[in-house]
Amino acid sequence: MKSWKTESGYEIFRVLSGRSNSYFISASAHNILVDTGSEAGFFKLKAGMNLLYLPHTKISFLILTHTHFDHCQNAAKIKAEEGCKIVISKDGKESAEYGYSKLPKGVFPVTKPITLLGNLIGKKKFGFEPFNADIFVEDEFDFINYSLKIKLIKTAGHSLDSISVIVDNEVAIVGDTMFGIFKNSALPPFADSPAEIMVSWKRLLDSGSNMFLPGHGREIKRDLLQKEYDRLKEKFV
Repeated sequence: MKSWKTESGYEIFRVLSGRSNSYFISASAHNILVDTGSEAGFFKLKAGMNLLYLPHTKISFLILTHTHFDHCQNAAKIKAEEGCKIVISKDGKESAEYGYSKLPKGVFPVTKPITLLGNLIGKKKFGFEPFNADIFVEDEFDFINYSLKIKLIKTAGHSLDSISVIVDNEVAIVGDTMFGIFKNSALPPFADSPAEIMVSWKRLLDSGSNMFLPGHGREIKRDLLQKEYDRLKEKFV
């Protein structure tokens, strides 16, 4: 199982991979799950958490980087089982309670028709069980009141309700604000606003993080993100 550890001892485990990634943050007082994958991956997600062999794996918080089905389709089930608090962007409240969020626009010519087809199919295939969140993020949310060196920041672009998780100012879990699927690239193939992606990338670089964990694919190192930002910022901004 792929994992990362910060200098202060925060451990981050990738407990679900494949179509989508989910991450488990192990901290002294609270454990945090970031994203849940799709309904089809629920048992794989649970198996991944069981493989951690930690003395305490109860989840205190479920953070959703955004409310697209492949990141939140198991949110209601996880909350019912764990009794955890769900944390989302304030901009995702309506879609969470409705059980559906439209797919983002295609960035490349080949991905644009995929979005059009997906949104024609709509909630029937890409919906999820509605859920009520407990904590809403506007621009930033700091877990300092829970004695955790973890901060959430708004990173719109892929979707309006996208947020990222900054762990110990070293590792950022970024949802679909980046993709780790394509070699030497971080640009997501789907984004409602590539210009906002550039703003969010700059914000993530300014966070001091040196490792970025996306919702799909492998981790992205700081030097690659900086290179991609420098290459694309003039094109999209």
